[in-house]
Amino acid sequence: MLSRVAERLYWMARYIERAENAARMVTAFNHLALDMPRSVRLSWRGMVSITGNESIYEKNYRKYDERNVVKFLLADNDNPGAILNALRAARENVRTTRDLVPSEIWEAVNELYHYANANVDTGLGKRGRYQYLARIISHCQQLTGMLAGTMSHDAAYDFIRAGRNLERADMTTRLLDVGALGLLSNDPQDEAATAQFEGLLWVNILKSLSAFQMYRQHVRRRVSAQDVVKYIFQDREFPRAVVHALGEVELSLTNLPRNETPLRLAIQVRRHVMEANVDKLLETDELHHFIDQLQQEMNALHNMIADTWFSLDRAA
Repeated sequence: MLSRVAERLYWMARYIERAENAARMVTAFNHLALDMPRSVRLSWRGMVSITGNESIYEKNYRKYDERNVVKFLLADNDNPGAILNALRAARENVRTTRDLVPSEIWEAVNELYHYANANVDTGLGKRGRYQYLARIISHCQQLTGMLAGTMSHDAAYDFIRAGRNLERADMTTRLLDVGALGLLSNDPQDEAATAQFEGLLWVNILKSLSAFQMYRQHVRRRVSAQDVVKYIFQDREFPRAVVHALGEVELSLTNLPRNETPLRLAIQVRRHVMEANVDKLLETDELHHFIDQLQQEMNALHNMIADTWFSLDRAA
């Protein structure tokens, strides 16, 4: 397989996962806005912070409000993480690798992109937003299932699985980092509300990852910061937990040739997550620093994957 083909498959999976995660995030925030009393102000800036694209946002928008942030996350041409941009990129990567993926995948990705593009105005409005995003999430999950169930689990699929799970692990850490207390206004007058509704905020994080029911089944305790962070970071069985997603990346790399260096780094990153003392991180307010370091490690892993398998054609 040509390295440029492997790169397109890898990025196809990342873009599909990115679109799904963005849709999940906006949906969860809308639910949170409905659950919170009107006296509690939510931070739309926190939504942009999760994506790490604040500098791009501030070039095009004067203030952080619902209309601007939703447009930025769904359809802004300058935002590489916007749902439409992610689906457009996924569609292009599938189009150029159609000989390696089942024909149903191309048809499904093409249909999803055209639906998202044609109905984006519905998603920008409050009335139709939930239905619009729910359909995007459902179709992205359908694509993941179709790839797993109709494609040979060969090297091409390993690049797809590695891309999907590395993107998933990265977005999960971002949600944990900013998505809880960062979604409330930083106004000192809101400190009491922050404490009062902290449980609801953590429930929102679980729901944004479709993790709430599995959390209740396996943890069986009242929702708390310590339990949620442990579960989302370190549960080996939940597919969207960071350690599980990194384990899937590790398994994918195990099957590929010339994998010694990236596989060693993947094992190291997963072990770093598994051995983290969550209680201590929360007690000492070091969670943000830990997540920053973890995101740097995952970025280094991505770069190592690119250098090992995607640079050969360019170097030639």
